[in-house]
Amino acid sequence: MQDESLSGSHPDTSAASQPPTAAVEQRPEEPGPPLEPVSNSYLIWMMAANFGVAMAYVLPLAYTLTLRIDELAPGREEVLGYITGTAQVVFLIASPLIGVWSDRTRSRFGRRRPFLIGGSILGLLALAGISVAPSLLLIGVGWVFAMLGWATASQAIITVQADRIPEEQRGKVSGLTGVTGQVGPIIGVGIASAVSNSFLVFVIPGVLGIVLAVVFAVRGSEPDSRPLAPTGPVSVKEILASYVFNPRRYPDFGWNWLGRFVFFMGLYFNTTFSTFFYAQRLDLPVKEVAGAVAVVGAVGVVAAILGAVGGGFLSDKLGRRRLFTLIGALLFVCGAVVEAFAYSFPMLFVGSVLMQLAIAAFAAVDSAIAMAVLPNRTEAGRYMAVVAFSQKIPSALAPLIAPFIITFGTVGDVKNYTALYLTGALFALVGGLLIFTRVRSVR
Repeated sequence: MQDESLSGSHPDTSAASQPPTAAVEQRPEEPGPPLEPVSNSYLIWMMAANFGVAMAYVLPLAYTLTLRIDELAPGREEVLGYITGTAQVVFLIASPLIGVWSDRTRSRFGRRRPFLIGGSILGLLALAGISVAPSLLLIGVGWVFAMLGWATASQAIITVQADRIPEEQRGKVSGLTGVTGQVGPIIGVGIASAVSNSFLVFVIPGVLGIVLAVVFAVRGSEPDSRPLAPTGPVSVKEILASYVFNPRRYPDFGWNWLGRFVFFMGLYFNTTFSTFFYAQRLDLPVKEVAGAVAVVGAVGVVAAILGAVGGGFLSDKLGRRRLFTLIGALLFVCGAVVEAFAYSFPMLFVGSVLMQLAIAAFAAVDSAIAMAVLPNRTEAGRYMAVVAFSQKIPSALAPLIAPFIITFGTVGDVKNYTALYLTGALFALVGGLLIFTRVRSVR
């Protein structure tokens, strides 16, 4: 049978074209003894590390990188897109290779800790370089290395969860990961706003990130990986295979990947142009909607925390995952429909908060599903990188497709945001239904 695969660069829907009855149903491989529940102290240090890494990683994207670019090239907002987009492409290409390297690492420190610490060190050095870089080119190069470092550290934390967290704790852990990932950058912005020195606004969050990563590496010790089966050299075929998987052999992994991909396409349709959307619906210049966006964003974070923690904890308690992904998708549809027909701030506010709640609930619970249906737990690094493609690819594709939707049937400068938000709602619903109806090995 030919390998009909889903790849990071071109999502293949071959899994969708085959009914489950026609597929060779194969549950994920679970080598070794069953996973034991981890202690609360272990989870605390893991979440602290995730908080620190998220602060160091997301804060430049949200705030400090913009300030640095504006110092060297005032009014050149497009440069931020070029720099962040280039770094994103580099990491998308590198992430499965890093995952395979992590899976095959044999050391007294385990498989994931070297990448958590090494990635954090690289990220901190790159942030320091960006803070003093004299040109946009060097800032761009610096951000490529900063993203490689911190994203590798973040990926190591997620992979540790796939390695160590048993099914009965995955919802809670995924929810807490989402919360700490949200709160870290917010605290970072507060730190950055209190510091006027351009070197310190980059380095302080980076230092906090590496300190918390090291503490978790020490306190949450990982087993020595040297006793694991040795691995030989990696062939070109194995490298290429790290970007794909066989959805016929692992249908639940394939359906979940496809459902995530479709859901996140809908999400990015409805979030990419939110500032321009608010300006049009509130009849304000773009520069004057900052206050409205800030209010919605602040309350949205609270809603996201409630959605992530509530969805994750309830799904663990009830032993149900797919139901909560469907609830998340339905809530997203409600929020998107409200926003599609909203022409006042209160209605825009309600729609946005509903969507933030929905996104967090869906993402937390579906992350637990993704860990449950991994084809092979010994290759968690590789497969979690492939799972990340289902979110990263839509983040690049949706902004390219959305302009065609908002200009459809328009007259003058009034964009068709109603069509865009309804399209996003439809995609999110289809994604939720795919996971709810097709993933069979998870309740």
